[in-house]
Amino acid sequence: MKFVGTSNSMFLIPPGKPSAPCLRPDNTNGNANAADAVAATIKVAPGSIELVRTAPRLDKLRSLLRERPYVLDEDLGVGFQHKKGLYTWQDLCKLIQASDGELLEGLDTLSAVEIDGFWRTVDANSVNTILDMILHNSVLHDWPLNAMQENDVLSVMESDGFVRKIVTHCLKRFGTKVEQEAGSFWSLDEKRVCLQFARRVLGAGKMKFANFMDKWEKSIPSEMCADLQMLEGEVLCEKRGAETWVHAFSVADLPLTPAERFAALFRERPKWEWKDLEPYIRDLRVPGVSSEGLLIKYTRRTQPSSEAEPIFTAR
Repeated sequence: MKFVGTSNSMFLIPPGKPSAPCLRPDNTNGNANAADAVAATIKVAPGSIELVRTAPRLDKLRSLLRERPYVLDEDLGVGFQHKKGLYTWQDLCKLIQASDGELLEGLDTLSAVEIDGFWRTVDANSVNTILDMILHNSVLHDWPLNAMQENDVLSVMESDGFVRKIVTHCLKRFGTKVEQEAGSFWSLDEKRVCLQFARRVLGAGKMKFANFMDKWEKSIPSEMCADLQMLEGEVLCEKRGAETWVHAFSVADLPLTPAERFAALFRERPKWEWKDLEPYIRDLRVPGVSSEGLLIKYTRRTQPSSEAEPIFTAR
């Protein structure tokens, strides 16, 4: 909301019957609907309030959900000893400035799941353990990764001690559900699975590109193929002499507001080529402002020649 002042006086008059005769300018009993009838003014407004559409404030949502992620072996059936760091849908609606649709979209983007009435993310180590077990069981039980029957997967995983709802959540996170006459099947998404393994490899820190690729390719399922295009917005490469090094730098960890996002990007690198910068700003959404508008506001563009790649620096 913003207040907009006006040079003209605006009189606020309540609805109701025309003025009493005693309030008429000439104190007569003429036609009550006459043009010279007067009414009581309850307020003089110096301006008005305008509603301006803004982007949802989801940075706070990410912060709240990170307070207490779900970890394996939690006993959800008996109840929590305390509810600190746990938030219901009603709690989030009160705390987050966003519409219901925007809030649901934000929860989906953060891979949150509702557990016993509380919206939570799943701990990264727990996600890795569940994914590893799904892939391990796919080999043991000869499940094709593009057509795993849901009932079979859930039954086997449940017998291994995993909570059915959390397994279903991980299947949704790394795959797509397909309904067929024979039942429900899950097809694991190659990019999402390979990206998860890349994150695990880079968890060890910065490394030479060749070493990273070797470890990454060895870690993924044999049916899948590692492709550098999968890593857009997740890793950065830098030249050091003749060597190329890579390190994790995920767009998912960056601020969601444009000013803070660009500040974080230029702290990481003072200069960006467009091919490197674009994956880190494509998710920014500001009502009424295009990506080009954001670039004009927060960056300076230089291009030594028409053939050269444009370079973006902080404004």
